Amino acid sequence: MAMRRRLTSEPCAVVIFGASGDLTSRKLVPALHNLQAEGLMPKETAIVGTSRTKFTDKQFGSRLRKTVTEHSRIKPTDASWSTFGRDVYYVPGDATGDELYQDLKAKLETIDEERGTRGNRVWYMSTLPQFFSTIAQNIGKAGLCDTGGWQRLVVEKPFGSDLESARELNASLNAYFPEKQVFRIDHYLGKETVQNLLVFRFANAIFEPIWNRRYINQVQITVAETLGVEERTEFYEQTGALRDVAQNHLLQLLALVAMEPPVAWDADAIRDQKVQVLKAVRRWTPSEIGGVVSRGQYDGYERVPGVHSHSSTETFVAIKALIDNWRWAGVPFYLRTGKRLPSATTEIAIEFQRVPHLLFAKTAVEELEPNVLIIRIQPDEGISMTFGTKVPGPEVNVRTVDMEFDYETGFGSGTPEAYERLLLDCMLGDATLFARSDEIEQAWEIVDPIQRHWGQGGRPGPYRRGSWGPPSADDLVRGDGRRWREPSR
Repeated sequence: MAMRRRLTSEPCAVVIFGASGDLTSRKLVPALHNLQAEGLMPKETAIVGTSRTKFTDKQFGSRLRKTVTEHSRIKPTDASWSTFGRDVYYVPGDATGDELYQDLKAKLETIDEERGTRGNRVWYMSTLPQFFSTIAQNIGKAGLCDTGGWQRLVVEKPFGSDLESARELNASLNAYFPEKQVFRIDHYLGKETVQNLLVFRFANAIFEPIWNRRYINQVQITVAETLGVEERTEFYEQTGALRDVAQNHLLQLLALVAMEPPVAWDADAIRDQKVQVLKAVRRWTPSEIGGVVSRGQYDGYERVPGVHSHSSTETFVAIKALIDNWRWAGVPFYLRTGKRLPSATTEIAIEFQRVPHLLFAKTAVEELEPNVLIIRIQPDEGISMTFGTKVPGPEVNVRTVDMEFDYETGFGSGTPEAYERLLLDCMLGDATLFARSDEIEQAWEIVDPIQRHWGQGGRPGPYRRGSWGPPSADDLVRGDGRRWREPSR
């Protein structure tokens, strides 16, 4: 029997800073619209946008209807928008000044009175990272948290630029928002297949006994993009692939694959186990980094408008990670991410050990691969398993075949978007899929030595557009007698 979650959230006001930006239009408001359309969000809930752009409530609502029509999986109708459109408000202003927060206070008090939102607030910072601390402090100083209702602060990545800045940001946010009120969002964790990792492992008895170094040979996690930096040039020049993807997405996926069973299905128990994994990830020394980390930059990156002519920003990174604990000792986790790669795909490939003794003639099994469990996160969410089987005929010839589960085939095409799940969880107060401060800091402890090593000089290795990165990426796994897997999609 399917297990359903019951909506227990109270009505609230969702305040979005940076509301005129792309994230609000493409992801946040379509997600909120879909939640209301499916009856998962109280109709009293209000959406309050704010940015420097001058809009009236009506202008902001009209703009949002266009973007929801374009980007939402559930298209608005005149009837549905007549309900949702009444939920939309706008307060223009500068998030670094005091005046905006007084205007917000007046607007939110009116909304509480008229809609019954009871002082409950979701504060969503869809802004540049340098404004996170300022906005949180201004909310607190203006007394906007003193409403008698619950408060939740949503922070987009990147969360800091190194360990020191992450700690400073944590302290700044916690000055007005206790840790239980801070929701650090990583949209990858809202994807159905990522969530299913935990169910797949802990709800199926056949996998947990073999989920260890005795049976698993290696794990490869790939986050690949075919696009370049596009309109994100300024951000990317300051960030690079290591901080943009590896420090968060890749390490979060590693933690979910490698974690121990939690003592309970709740946020703290699950995040406790993720933190233990990150603590166990080996910190490479400067002398080791060259052999376990590959850095690349696609051909032509330096000619992209806005990129420095001698830029050393990496557009590709591959890392060999080792987890020094009893379950995973000696099992390499190979992580890679990059732009201008052959396919846009995110997947986890778990390769099992080869059989200890082959019973068949060598010619019959020369192409037989080890068993591999593939968890596809995007674009085609699903799970597949490879295994050997006999080819029909009088001779014993063995070939590798796939056993496949596809989310769309199994459940239809109406799978909720990641932001729908994450926004709903935030309103419900469920922090399971959000990063805790110690998770963030442990991830930076892993990445910081690599950043410092690169800062001493050297250039990323060039790679052709449409290839799988620089030669050093192949050398990283070839030195262990292994090779990168070609993603399944």
